[in-house]
Amino acid sequence: MFNNPMRAKKIIIGVALLFCAISAFAQEKKVSPDTLMKQGTTLHNQGKYAEAIEKYAEVLKADPENGFANYETAFSLCALKKQQDAMPFVEKAIKSDNDNLKVAALCLLASIYDADHQTVKAVDTYEKGIKINPNYPQIYFNLSLTYLRNNQYDLAEKNSIEAIKHNPKHVGSLSVYALATYRQNKKVNALMAFCSVIALNSTSSAGASAFSNIQNIFNGGTINQDGKTTIAISPDDTQETSTLNIGLSMITIAAKTKNLQGADLLTDELTTLFKLAGELAEKKTEKTFFDNFFVDYYYKLAQTEYMPAFARLMAINTDREGTAKWGKENMTQLTGMANWLANTPRSF
Repeated sequence: MFNNPMRAKKIIIGVALLFCAISAFAQEKKVSPDTLMKQGTTLHNQGKYAEAIEKYAEVLKADPENGFANYETAFSLCALKKQQDAMPFVEKAIKSDNDNLKVAALCLLASIYDADHQTVKAVDTYEKGIKINPNYPQIYFNLSLTYLRNNQYDLAEKNSIEAIKHNPKHVGSLSVYALATYRQNKKVNALMAFCSVIALNSTSSAGASAFSNIQNIFNGGTINQDGKTTIAISPDDTQETSTLNIGLSMITIAAKTKNLQGADLLTDELTTLFKLAGELAEKKTEKTFFDNFFVDYYYKLAQTEYMPAFARLMAINTDREGTAKWGKENMTQLTGMANWLANTPRSF
C-alpha cells in the first residue's frame, strides 16, 4: 500500500498523534464530579429534579458508592414523590464515613418513613441520627413534626424546643411549638409563639395563619350564654396553665368593656397579657424554656412604648392599608420597634 516506508511511518505517527490529541481534548472536556454535583444542586433548586438526577447519575456512573451523589439523587427523587425509588440511594448514603452526610441521609430516610405513616420507624431513625450528631440543626424540627402529626403533642413540644435552641429564628420550629402547646391547652405559650412567627414572617401565609390563631385564642377562652360570660376551664390543665388561661380570659373580658377596636384593642390585650405572664414568671424559683425564651422577652417589650406598633405588625394582614398609613404617621415608633425586635437578646 505504501511504496515509501518513511512516508508510511510519518503517516502512522501522524495518525497516532491525532488520536492522542483527540483523547487529550476529550479528557479536557470531561466534567469533574464536583462540577456535576454543583450543576445538579442548581437544577434541583430550580425545581428541575429529573435533570438534576441526570447530573448525579453521571457521577454515580464513575463512582457508584459516592455518598453525596447518592444522597442528592434520593433527595431529588423524594421531591418527585418517588420515595420508594429513593430508598436504595439513601441507604447507600447512610453508609458514608462523613457523619454529617450520614445524619442527613438518616433524616431523609426518616421522612420517607413518616410520609408512609411508619411513625415508629421514623422516630427510631431520627433517634439514630441524634446519637451520631446531636447538634444537627434540622433533625429536631423533623422529629417534632413527626410527633405533631401523630398527635403526640408533649413530645412535639419537647423536640420543637430543641429545634428552637438550635435555630431561634426558624419559623417552622416556632410554628410546631405553637401548635403543640395549643393542642395541650397551653394558650399563652401558643399565643407568644405565634407572635414570634409573625415577627419573623409577617406578610407570609404562615404569618396570616398565625394571626388567625391568635384571634381564636383570645376569643376562645369564654362562653357566652343567656347574656352571661363564663370562663372555660379544663380539669386537665396544670396549675400554671390554668392560671395563665384564666388570666387570658379575664383580660379579654376586661378589654371589651373599654370600647376599644382593632389594633387598639389588640394593643391593650397583648400588653396586659405580656405583663401578667411576666409578673407570674418573676415569682418562680425555677424557670422553664417558655419563661426564658418567650415570657421574659415579651414582658420587656410590654414595658416599652412600642406595643402599638407591635400590635399593628401582628395584625398587618388584616389591614395593610391602614397599617401602612399608621406607620407613615408613626415612623419613629415603628423604627424603634423594629430595632428593639432585632437587637433584644432572648435566652433559653
